[in-house]
Amino acid sequence: MADFTTLGALAGLAVAIVLIIRKVHPAYSLILGALVGGIIGGGGLVTTVNTMVGGAQSMMSSVLRIMTSGILAGALIKTGSAQKIAETIVDKMGERLALAAIALATMIICAVGVFIDISVITVAPIALAIGQKAKLNKHALLLAMIGGGKAGNIISPNPNTIAASEAFQVDLTSLMFKNIVPALCGLAMAIFLSSLLSKKRDGIAVEAGDMDTTESTLPGFLPAIIGPVVVILLLALRPLAGIAIDPLIALPVGGLICMAVTGNIKDVVGITEFGLSKVVGVSILLIGTGTIAGIIKASALQYDVINLLEKLSMPAFVLAPLAGILMAGATASTTAGATIAAQTFAPTLIAEGVPALSAAAMIHAGSTVVDSLPHGSFFHATGGSVNLSIGERMKLIPYEACVGLTATLVSVVLFLILG
Repeated sequence: MADFTTLGALAGLAVAIVLIIRKVHPAYSLILGALVGGIIGGGGLVTTVNTMVGGAQSMMSSVLRIMTSGILAGALIKTGSAQKIAETIVDKMGERLALAAIALATMIICAVGVFIDISVITVAPIALAIGQKAKLNKHALLLAMIGGGKAGNIISPNPNTIAASEAFQVDLTSLMFKNIVPALCGLAMAIFLSSLLSKKRDGIAVEAGDMDTTESTLPGFLPAIIGPVVVILLLALRPLAGIAIDPLIALPVGGLICMAVTGNIKDVVGITEFGLSKVVGVSILLIGTGTIAGIIKASALQYDVINLLEKLSMPAFVLAPLAGILMAGATASTTAGATIAAQTFAPTLIAEGVPALSAAAMIHAGSTVVDSLPHGSFFHATGGSVNLSIGERMKLIPYEACVGLTATLVSVVLFLILG
């Protein structure tokens, strides 16, 4: 028996969306939405608050892993390793394949543990310099970066992947590997669409004032890549050798090794503080996300959605990608969308016979379709990275959605073929 009605859950989500659009902090918006949803849903104040607290508590293991992931992210950014990896890829592939190189560089930076918005911001100066030389417009450059970032995000040890793996209780490495083919297909779509945009004559050209001319000393490529490689190897030990190294250990170890091999270990305090500053916002967002996820999970929404799918003669597995798409669109966040969808529908999907790993992969891929709407920070951070106005930035939303939808459809097809 559900504690709250479907109407209450939807009302709470609607309140949260409105508040986020009104520029209220997303964490507070989600918490207030959860409170309103619980009360409207008929749970009473005490039950509502207890459910919210329980939902937030369920996020703690994810939050701990995300906080330690900040050490790796901080190391990659502050040591210049992320920039070096991006520059090397672009240089090696050359001007002729500039858009493919930019997309691939962003994908790899994101895939090794840098958050998607930071990945785009990191690659943006390189992309703008290449864009001016190759006469590529900003729309094409930004789409290549965002598309590559989306592809990297679904195979990364980032907050969204951690949250999805926690909700379904599946191995993080296995979930990362599960979406490799969808990620590559998404990357191909990003390169194709950005190439089309590059041929548009009304695109906004790169100007000298768009570029950051400051120079910094970067490490060599080998030292830059060692930290992420160590993380991947440590996480891969579980599926390959049955040795479980938790991300709580693997991610900071990779970060510390990155600092050591690049000669920055003496700055460990400053780098880790910087890394923590980059994950605090996501951690707080996840706590707020947990409150409304708790209300939705304890509501009749999941049962009503299943009943609707049955009446429409649609299979239960459709719920996985659909939930990821809708929740990410509602929150304008891959992390929040994947978390709410996974927390809410994991028991239902498993009960319907959908394998946990496949369900998590489809939800995760689905959460990249419409996660960059204007009421989220990603929209503005990425637009600002190449100095696009809000109106010009909005023109990219349909193209971004195509990239995420490509990855999602491939994830669903792989489930139908392989299970």
